[in-house]
Amino acid sequence: MSEYHFEYTACDSTGSRWRVAVPHSPGLCTSLPDPVKGTECSFSCNAGEFLDMKDQSCKPCAEGRYSLGTGIRFDEWDELPHGFASLSANLEVDDSISESTENCTSSKWVPRGDYIASNTDECTATLMYAVNLKQSGTVNFEYYYPDSSIIFEFFVQNDQCQPNADDSRWMKTTEKGWEYHSVELNRGNNVLYWRTTAFSVWSKVSKPVLVRNIAITGVAYTSECFPCKPGTYAAKQGSPFCKLCPANSYSNKGETSCHPCDADKYSEKGSSTCKVRPACTDKDYFYTHTACDAQGETQLMYKWAMPKICGEDLEGAVKLPASGVKTRCPPCNPGFFKTNNSTCEPCPYGSYSNGSDCTHCPAGTEPAVGFEYKWWNTLPSNMETTVLSGINFEYKGLTGWEVAGDHIYTAVGASDNDFMILTLVVPGFRPPQSVVADTENKEVARITFVFETICSVNCELYFMVGMNSRTNTPVETWKGTKGKQSYTYTIEENATVSFTWAFQRTTLHETGRKYTNDVAKIYSINVTNVMGGVASYCRPCALEASDLGSSCTSCPAGHYINRDSGTCHLCPSNTILKAHQPYGAQACVSCGPGTKNNKIHSLCYNDCTFSRNTPSRVFNYNFSALAGTISLAGAPSFTSKGLKYFHHFTLSLCGNQGKKMAVCTDNVTDLRIPEGEAGFSKSVTAYVCQVVIIPSEVMGYKAGVSSQPVSLADRLVGVSTDMTLDGIVSPVELFHLETSGIPDIVFFFRSNDVTQSCSSGRSTTIRLRCNPMKPAPGTLRLPSMCSDGTCDGCNFHFLWESMAACPLCSASDYHTFVSSCVAGIQKTTYVWREPKLCSGGISLPEQRVTICKTIDFWLKVGISAGTCTAILLTVLTCYFWKKNQKLEYKYSKLVMNATLKDCDLPAADSCAIMEGEDVEDDLIFTSKKSLFGKIKSFTSKRTPDGFDSVPLKTSSGGPDMDL
Repeated sequence: MSEYHFEYTACDSTGSRWRVAVPHSPGLCTSLPDPVKGTECSFSCNAGEFLDMKDQSCKPCAEGRYSLGTGIRFDEWDELPHGFASLSANLEVDDSISESTENCTSSKWVPRGDYIASNTDECTATLMYAVNLKQSGTVNFEYYYPDSSIIFEFFVQNDQCQPNADDSRWMKTTEKGWEYHSVELNRGNNVLYWRTTAFSVWSKVSKPVLVRNIAITGVAYTSECFPCKPGTYAAKQGSPFCKLCPANSYSNKGETSCHPCDADKYSEKGSSTCKVRPACTDKDYFYTHTACDAQGETQLMYKWAMPKICGEDLEGAVKLPASGVKTRCPPCNPGFFKTNNSTCEPCPYGSYSNGSDCTHCPAGTEPAVGFEYKWWNTLPSNMETTVLSGINFEYKGLTGWEVAGDHIYTAVGASDNDFMILTLVVPGFRPPQSVVADTENKEVARITFVFETICSVNCELYFMVGMNSRTNTPVETWKGTKGKQSYTYTIEENATVSFTWAFQRTTLHETGRKYTNDVAKIYSINVTNVMGGVASYCRPCALEASDLGSSCTSCPAGHYINRDSGTCHLCPSNTILKAHQPYGAQACVSCGPGTKNNKIHSLCYNDCTFSRNTPSRVFNYNFSALAGTISLAGAPSFTSKGLKYFHHFTLSLCGNQGKKMAVCTDNVTDLRIPEGEAGFSKSVTAYVCQVVIIPSEVMGYKAGVSSQPVSLADRLVGVSTDMTLDGIVSPVELFHLETSGIPDIVFFFRSNDVTQSCSSGRSTTIRLRCNPMKPAPGTLRLPSMCSDGTCDGCNFHFLWESMAACPLCSASDYHTFVSSCVAGIQKTTYVWREPKLCSGGISLPEQRVTICKTIDFWLKVGISAGTCTAILLTVLTCYFWKKNQKLEYKYSKLVMNATLKDCDLPAADSCAIMEGEDVEDDLIFTSKKSLFGKIKSFTSKRTPDGFDSVPLKTSSGGPDMDL
């Protein structure tokens, strides 16, 4: 054995170097060979060769060994290879969470034999490798990246620790198992980074990223060849790589060939050992049905599960049950007919069937095309099945699902953690014309399937959807045993769509068949409006007259079809049309309170106005100032590893002809794709949507990470002051009570998304509250007791306080004050009532000034008028008093005359003036004349001899005589 080895010195500025001998133990040997001039620094050997340092020439690798020529390869991951480092860090910069760093210490890349697996939590795990390249080279590796909730990036830093400015650092999720990735490397020092961070802040656990077969070229020379790892071999010299051993064989390290396993043992492809075959049990076979024969019969067949690893001849082994039992074939699926040789063929367009014979659609009808699979004698031509290994995540040439008459079920895999995959591909859709015209309600078609899972351990059934060959996106997951039930998914984009069902019996990383009785069954699959589909029934259509007779045509948007006449009729105002069932007037559904239909009768919306009637007045509202989108973030939350995140909401309330304005995007996808391909990213457009935000200062990326967008409101149900509408409740106790006397206006929304936890879909209420202290747009709040906007995960509630939520101002909202008349001027002033609980509407009238008379003028007029009135009253009083006196005198005369008429003339002395009497006084008193009358008597009735003349009547009532 040599006591020394050869190495090259560092390259000088001219690109040359020297070969020197280096002792294995310094100082223990002498007489070392002298240095000699080495090969050029750029010298390299081809793949399959190594540089023999003794004579500095390239020689082929021996059998059982390989080389990359100028590179190194890492394909064994029983432990972390020399030179690699696995680091972990917590993204959270908030030092208040003391346990954060400790929680992430175990979140690293983990070697697992054939590959290395990433972490699955919100910590950042980094796999590093530093290499010095003597010339430009490449790094290439295989990776398996199935879960988009993890960010996976690969990048390289150079001598100046500057990363390569390449968009390809963001890896794309893998669609079909392992994918190959290659990056060019520059000469000099290069540090390679594989970095992952998961963002599944909800209960879902992400699937790890797997990396294997890392190869780096450009190290200039390889002084030795590497031995083939166990399970591989190199049969000839100069091999650039080693081949895998076939199944039922094995090899040790550095082998030139594989050794067959003994008869009682087996092995899988690429195995280093053989395992003892177990005795066959009923878990090692499955049943299926043959295609129908010419007599319309099918045979029940039993098959060993492949690969067959059990032994039939061992003690206690079961035999494969006898096959060949014949039964009548199930009928064809709807839309198909049975041919003479008992195969099922699709009915031509314009006809329909229930699975037997095709029938032409009657006049005035058209076929409702789609696919309805409910009989499973053979797998339909547009469906395929396979198995994805749960161990090395490679696709196997196996059948994952088997037909069983009235259902299709998961077959037995090579291992219980294999994924049994069933895929249905639909080329496109033909939705009704009214649906095409509708830009908001994007239901193009829908898929409904009935399924059942029977599990004894932690099985999972995944339903995934892929658009235009893009990555399958998991839509729903069912864990454990689920009774027979139906699930419906709405397709919102007219594209080539693949629907995938994947069933995994257990997630445990162990091989074997222990739980083969755990199965998933699908009883029926129904897809509507399929391009090139078949029909199980015909639906009425609108008729269009032509030279050849009448033919079907599409009604204009918003029109329903009269079943009897086949004519189109416009839906009444304030109704919307059931676009997928537009038959009869009952297809027009009334809009909710406070809403009206758009032009094509496809949705009900609120035009940002509202009216509320009370016995005293009508309150009108205008929410135009609230028509734009508004965002709100909930309180910060922290995962178990201390990662801070927010629930971020975006709302669009009203207006815009019902167009949904709130957009939430998953930019975890955006980070991985080149500029200009944003259509790949997943975004949600709704009236209200929610997304999980991880702030940019936490991530260290240019923008914050947003993931898991969810629609909370796809349809406006109505606007009302009531607390309940159409089964949606807006509990007033979630927010502090309104005290202004103006009731809250509540917008009620529903979402189309139906999940296992929200079987009726999600609902959202936005409570508008008048607050004059908050100018538009005001403030948006979440319930204090439910910081994420919901207390049950299905019903979301918001309070929007704003001046714009107050009713429009009217004449009832201000006081009128009239001033006194000053200097002939009077002012009328208008003042808002306090507190002012209105906004917009009429403006406060300007102050009004009028000319008026002062109080002094009117006082003079009043005194003058009063004086005149008093004089007039005095004169009238005197006048009527005089008239009364005359009446009394006349009355006394009448009494006297009546008395004289009844007796004799009195004696003369009784009429004479007695001695001492004043004749004038008596006469004046008797006549009782007024002052004016007395004056008149003295002036007019005094005779020349000085006596008064008094008129007297005779007793007989004759003419008066003057005495």
